[in-house]
Amino acid sequence: MVFRDKIITPILPATFFYKAEEYHQDYYKKNTVRYKYYRSRSGRDKFLDEIWGKNRKNWGRYELKKKLTDLEFKVTQEEFTEPPFKNEYWDNKKEGIYVDIVSGEVLFSSKDKYKSGTGWPSFTKPLVPENIIEKDDTKLFQKRTEVRSKTGDSHLGHLFNDGPEPTGLRYCLNSASLKFISVEKLEEEGYGEFKKLFESE
Repeated sequence: MVFRDKIITPILPATFFYKAEEYHQDYYKKNTVRYKYYRSRSGRDKFLDEIWGKNRKNWGRYELKKKLTDLEFKVTQEEFTEPPFKNEYWDNKKEGIYVDIVSGEVLFSSKDKYKSGTGWPSFTKPLVPENIIEKDDTKLFQKRTEVRSKTGDSHLGHLFNDGPEPTGLRYCLNSASLKFISVEKLEEEGYGEFKKLFESE
């Protein structure tokens, strides 16, 4: 910051970067009880409530409502299922990748997409498995496996065991939870590292 030709906060060149130890990575997940205890004692939430109000936790949903269409919000945040055969990607045959409409994290590739006959985009496997979370779903009085994105925590669809080889799996997803990035736009959209998947051998 410059104030009347004087530097208040000096800008220094970067030197060493020290990566945190492994046990610090995702600490809130690995040590949930300790993290919650630490957080409650730190006074962080009390301070945030005083500054921003107790409704601050709803702000994320409010911002998403402005960013997403009604259908995209219902699907990703309220676990709604869009109509079959009347959605954007069920019959999309273009080459590219599918990312989370909320977070942009990479989920699936057109190379693993197939025509399931269900009317929803279906895949045999994720492109980046660590970005996929599977959860038990018993809402319709039957046990199913819900598929969600890891970072965005978006509801994507469900996983079934009636897919084709080589996996025998069917990731049946909602188009409204996805954004398709065509091969031609991978670089432009910041996903250039995946372009090599579509280069001819």
